[in-house]
Amino acid sequence: MSLAPVDKLLARKEICVCAGSGGVGKTTASAAIALGMAARGSKVAVLTIDPARRLADALGLPEIGNEERLVDRARFDAAGIEMKGELWAMMLDAKRTFDEVVHWHAPDARTRDAVLSNRIYQELSSAVAGSQEYMAMEKLHELHNEGRYDLLVLDTPPSRNALDFIDAPERLSRFIDSRSLQLFTAPGRGALKLFGRGTGVVFSLMRKVTGIDLLRDLSEFFTSFGSMTSGFRDRADRVTAMLGDSRTAFLLVTSPRADAIEEAVFFHDRLLDAGLPFAGAIVNRMNESRPEAPADLTDRLEELLGSRLGPRVAHNLEDLRRLAERDRGNVERLAERLGRSPILTVPQLDEDVHDLLGLAHVNRHLFEI
Repeated sequence: MSLAPVDKLLARKEICVCAGSGGVGKTTASAAIALGMAARGSKVAVLTIDPARRLADALGLPEIGNEERLVDRARFDAAGIEMKGELWAMMLDAKRTFDEVVHWHAPDARTRDAVLSNRIYQELSSAVAGSQEYMAMEKLHELHNEGRYDLLVLDTPPSRNALDFIDAPERLSRFIDSRSLQLFTAPGRGALKLFGRGTGVVFSLMRKVTGIDLLRDLSEFFTSFGSMTSGFRDRADRVTAMLGDSRTAFLLVTSPRADAIEEAVFFHDRLLDAGLPFAGAIVNRMNESRPEAPADLTDRLEELLGSRLGPRVAHNLEDLRRLAERDRGNVERLAERLGRSPILTVPQLDEDVHDLLGLAHVNRHLFEI
């Protein structure tokens, strides 16, 4: 298992994507990496879609939104952190980013307003499968093109499938190129003839009862959206190219649990199959190794703590030692599967990371090897 501090793994990189399954500490790792790189002199922005607001809380920000927000240098001074660069943060609003993409691709103001005000679009942009993942990539692409930051760190969306964000640009392209969309966006109203007479009666009844003309909304949405499909397709291609660029680094965040390790191996293989630049793995919440307890430990603890408490403490110590052995064995299996790729470990901390001091503690394990 090779080791290298994060700043070496990210040397000459402009994008760091922290990937992995949910519940392994991706948000904490993303914030810690961004903080560590900024402290060393870089101008860094960290992006998240974390609904639990952990990033804002850890950075001491009352709130963060769809625009980057600078973390006040005074916060670092108060935490005893020497900050040589700048740290910015934002919490991505997928719906707002989708609206911004429509602004970019609409051929004119009339088309833009027609799409944004359309009820079908409003539902689609909020609920379509993969919209969060793709909009995260869109925002990353936008900020990267602006060139205002030395490094962008993305905390990938909390998804049921950690691979969704990799396939998001391709899914959008497939949707745009699909026969159904082409049929709906064809000139004229011929596509609407697909709806039979019975369906037309249902739409008519719905309009009378609810006041919503669903058929008209569908027609207006697809007609307006059709003029933007080439722009969306080109943009999706550029997002895919950005992810595979040598200036991008994927860091896989996992935990030492056996199931998380297997997911990490699968995710690593999927990244390689997709031709994406893998930089290394971070194993979070490791139980630290402990020496073998002496044979008379229980007797000595009974003398010190009493006959009831002493054996319990000895039993707990043995449990912790076995947990550490299990974690070490799982990480060794991960190292075998990842080959020469670097693996960094962060121990199980006594408290949850909820502020800058906690992030600085994590950084000592990521940067000071």
